Amino acid sequence: MVSLVLGLSVSGAQANELYLIDAHSQIDHFVDRSTIVPLMDKAGIRHVILSTRGRVAPEQITGFAAKHPDRVTASVRTKSKHYASNSPKFYKKFEKQMRMPGFGAMAELILWHAKKGNKAPEWVVPPDAKQVRVALKGALAKGWPFIIHIEFKATNVRDEFMNKMEAMVENNPDHSFALIHMGQLKTKDAARLLAKHANLHFMASHANPFITANSSQHWVDHWGDKYVGQAALWRKALAELPAEVASKVAHENAERLWKLPTAR
Repeated sequence: MVSLVLGLSVSGAQANELYLIDAHSQIDHFVDRSTIVPLMDKAGIRHVILSTRGRVAPEQITGFAAKHPDRVTASVRTKSKHYASNSPKFYKKFEKQMRMPGFGAMAELILWHAKKGNKAPEWVVPPDAKQVRVALKGALAKGWPFIIHIEFKATNVRDEFMNKMEAMVENNPDHSFALIHMGQLKTKDAARLLAKHANLHFMASHANPFITANSSQHWVDHWGDKYVGQAALWRKALAELPAEVASKVAHENAERLWKLPTAR
C-alpha cells in the first residue's frame, strides 16, 4: 500500500510533478521482488520503506535493499505470533535483526489489531508491554521512527490505550512516533493529537478509498494495479493542497524522519 506521512507542519501541475515516498509497504514470499522497482517507477514512487510478512528471511529483505539502496529501505520485522505471545523467540529474532547492518527502519508495532479472517487474528498488546518497551528501546538507539498500530475504531479499551500511547510519546519528546493507518481516528481526534504532540505523525497507509473499496484483505496483491492506482489517487488529493504542504506530505516528512537522501 502507498503510505504517505502527515504531520503538523498546488496546483494540479505541481502535484503531478511531485515524487512520492512510500513509508510503509509489505512483501511476502509470494511477491516477485523483480516487479517492485518497475512498479515504483510506474507509480512515481522514488523510495519505499519495506517490511516483510510470511516466509521472507531477514537476509532476503536486506539483500534486496542492498541491490537498490537509492530506492529501498529494509525494515526490521516485529510482528509474528512470537511477538503477540511475548515468546523468548521474539526477542532472539528481533535482536538478530537489530545487529544486522542492512536495516534502516523498524516496521509497525501492533498493539491493537481486530480479527480479520483466519490470516489476521486479533492481537492485544498494551503499549507498556515488555515486547513494546524492548522494541522502543531499539528504535531510540537507532534513531528510527516508532510506528504504532492501534485500531482505535475497533478497540474496546480505547481510553486506556490512548493514555498509555500518549504517555509513551510525551516521555520521549525528542523521538518521532507515527500512528499507522491514521489510527482509525476521526479528524477531530487526529487534530487534537497533532496539536498536542509535535513528535507524533500519522501514516496514511490503507487510508484511501481505492484500497478499501477494492480489497477486503488489504495486504493481498497490492504490488500491482492497486499500487499504481493508490499513487494516482494521492496525487489527485495532493493537488488540492498548498504546494509547501503537498511537498511535505509527499516526501519531505519521510525524508526527514527516516533520514533519507533527497532527490537532486
